[in-house]
Amino acid sequence: MNTPPSAISRRVLLAALGSSVFAPALAATQPLKVAFIYPGPVGEAGWTFAHDAARRAVEDHFGSRVVVTAVPDVREGADAERVLRDLVAQGNGLVFATSFGYMDSVLKVAADHPAVRFEHATGFKTAPNVRTYDTRSYEPAYLAGLVAGGTTRSGVLGVVGALPAPAVLNGINAFTLGARAMNPEARVRVVWINAWFDPPRETDAAVSLLNQGSDVLMLTTDSPAALQVAERQGKRGFGLSSDMGRFAPKAHLGSIVNIWVPYCIKAVGDVLGDRWATGHAWWGMKEGAVDLVGVPSDVPAAVRDRVATARSGLRDGSLSVWQGPLLDNADKLVLPQGQMADDAFLRQMNFYVKGVEGRVPG
Repeated sequence: MNTPPSAISRRVLLAALGSSVFAPALAATQPLKVAFIYPGPVGEAGWTFAHDAARRAVEDHFGSRVVVTAVPDVREGADAERVLRDLVAQGNGLVFATSFGYMDSVLKVAADHPAVRFEHATGFKTAPNVRTYDTRSYEPAYLAGLVAGGTTRSGVLGVVGALPAPAVLNGINAFTLGARAMNPEARVRVVWINAWFDPPRETDAAVSLLNQGSDVLMLTTDSPAALQVAERQGKRGFGLSSDMGRFAPKAHLGSIVNIWVPYCIKAVGDVLGDRWATGHAWWGMKEGAVDLVGVPSDVPAAVRDRVATARSGLRDGSLSVWQGPLLDNADKLVLPQGQMADDAFLRQMNFYVKGVEGRVPG
């Protein structure tokens, strides 16, 4: 049976509309696939736990507009590259790589997949489809230093060091500057474990620091193990990345927390709104991305008042942690009188400030 010309015209028109209008409309309704890769287990506290809180917030905020997955315990290096390539193959359009050591793997995979956006935590290298993001956790580290300097009895403070990346050195140095603002004779000792998450080695490092005379510990690692050692030995310490007070309530002097939720929601919204752009995002107290929480009532009121004043100054910009003259621990001037450090200075930090003992590992 012959098809009337008018029917053919309608069929052709519908086909044309389907390819030029309906198909894009259908594509636009497809959810954005978002993936997170973590350097350790999610656990109940710490860096990865805080990032996973942001993942859950992204799911809640965007609902059916996103499909979110997470891959924990991804080692830096070849494993990270393999996982990243697999996530791209699964159709993820946005990937959060949440460890400094993923940097080279992210850049390599991103170069091969220019349509996929990558958010790299704490890195300093970008590409057209790679953006870095970080929190200014050195700001609450400075506040923790004020508390430590105002409560230490021995004048010796200990730091359990993860890896000597610039962001970690920012925290150690800011902690030292805060401590010495309260107690100019305070000294800081660091024991490096060369891992982000390794509770047995964190425990050993904490024991070593306490045996060397430290009576307050600061962590740059991802578990409360060192804080728990402090509690068992009747000493004090700080949690990191999330509130660790419940793991060692008697030892806990506060926790330096990262609040990734606002940034991760913004990043996903940028992709959905077609306004994502490369660059460096570095959020602090001003943006509500960091804080020192859980300072207990047995910390002297004068110390808590000093912390409150400093927090206010950090939020409104009237206080800078990094203001010259600033000396390293070999008495070399690294920041002249009256000068404030810029972000490039902080991203390349590779020294200890005066008051920290020893040398930065090569």
